[in-house]
Amino acid sequence: MRDNRRRNRNIGTARQGHGQNNRMVIPDPFYYTEGFRWYFERLTQYKKFTRLINGHEFTFVVEETRADCRHACSVEDVAYMLEHIPVADYGDLHLIVFRQPKRKEKILSPVWGRLIFTYTFEQHDYAPAVILEAFSLSGSVRRSRRLSVEERHELERLQGDGLDFTADRRNYQAPLTRETARAVQLYRTLPHEFGHYAQYRQILETPGPDLASMDEHELQTYFHESIPALEKEKFAHAYADRMNAEWRKKGSIPFPPREDQK
Repeated sequence: MRDNRRRNRNIGTARQGHGQNNRMVIPDPFYYTEGFRWYFERLTQYKKFTRLINGHEFTFVVEETRADCRHACSVEDVAYMLEHIPVADYGDLHLIVFRQPKRKEKILSPVWGRLIFTYTFEQHDYAPAVILEAFSLSGSVRRSRRLSVEERHELERLQGDGLDFTADRRNYQAPLTRETARAVQLYRTLPHEFGHYAQYRQILETPGPDLASMDEHELQTYFHESIPALEKEKFAHAYADRMNAEWRKKGSIPFPPREDQK
């Protein structure tokens, strides 16, 4: 017979919902009243610049940073790199966003940058955009010592970009400076995101015989839902590696910082 005086072992635990309302999460756009925008679309104070690069107009959006953060690259740094990306890979991509992530986002979703296929910004509705995120002046890069094969390759790429990792009992860790963050974002992140966009456009524009019967919406769904994330990452890494090899052979990179035009 059950003894009702006995304490329920689930009381005060996550199994009974304890702490669920206190979980640290990035706000969902459906609970955001201002246009249902994702967190990376919610910019505060920012400035805009336009540059005509290889006959293609880019809009650079630079969000103001917190006192403890900086943008690793200048607009002119990125404009120089865009000059060396094949014009055929620009497509409809016109937006480059220098973004200040919130502290919570840095903890829960830390990235060097990202490609957004349908970004909303002022008159640019649902347009592709590359986002480069600000870094913390006191930050570091940490990776677990328990790495998969792909994570091991990523660590080697970061080391090649100048990050000096040391190992302790559980992690690999490297201090983050503006110079190392700049190298990673310019020479690795930027071409990597263009690699994602190149694969996306390849699927839509030259889908191949297996996908020839699909319309544009079906091809978009196929890209986002049917191609494994690992396959997309391999394509983008290969694109960035190829670009890096070409640029280094020509002497285009590395190059000293370029100050923004006043």
